[in-house]
Amino acid sequence: MQKIIFKKPDELDYQAREAFKALRTNILFCGDDIRTICVTSSIPGEGKTSVAMQIALSFADAGKRILFIDADIRRSVVAGRYKADGQILGLSHYMTGQRGMDEVIYQVGDTAMDIIFAGPTAPNPSELLEGTRFSRLLDTQREYYDYIIVDAPPLGSVIDAAIIAHLTDGAIIVVESCAISYKMVQNVKRQLEKSECRILGVVLNKVYQDKNGYYYGDYYKRYYGKYGDYYGKKEKHGK
Repeated sequence: MQKIIFKKPDELDYQAREAFKALRTNILFCGDDIRTICVTSSIPGEGKTSVAMQIALSFADAGKRILFIDADIRRSVVAGRYKADGQILGLSHYMTGQRGMDEVIYQVGDTAMDIIFAGPTAPNPSELLEGTRFSRLLDTQREYYDYIIVDAPPLGSVIDAAIIAHLTDGAIIVVESCAISYKMVQNVKRQLEKSECRILGVVLNKVYQDKNGYYYGDYYKRYYGKYGDYYGKKEKHGK
């Protein structure tokens, strides 16, 4: 297995680290049968990818064997945001049959977490996710990992997250504080319910505290636009 180094890891303050530890504990309390988890949101920019990544890293820090899957093959931010270096193979390579399962899994540094990047943008993401290769990937890898965290696209934008959620044990909805309407979140909730996926809960992100508190979302910038074309830039410059 190849090793990948994140050149720009997220830095959390004490309270943010404790918040993710509490979230990890709450997921553990959901039961031993919850091992594949879909993380989604309503729209881009709510901090969904950062939350999903921190959940995965928190479990890895606790000694769990983790696989993080970047399943946003429409417009991924992970490879660009974390400054992953080199020519990276990803999920779209595997689901289109260009590469094998083992070829797209990378070890993240010296952590207990492995990752599958999204890969280049695919013209038919929903059809690929509904195919047998993605479900086979989840079924096969759950034999080797304690938890599989799937970073899915925003469900308020595309249906991909509902397809992914149907194949997982549970889903978490990330909601940006004071930015998303109640109606929009309810629509996302209904879509997940239609997929017959158990909703584990909601993470309220980018919450301002009072004047004596902290703003937990300082590093949750709107990476969607900034890093969304990682693979396109690689191909354009011939790297």
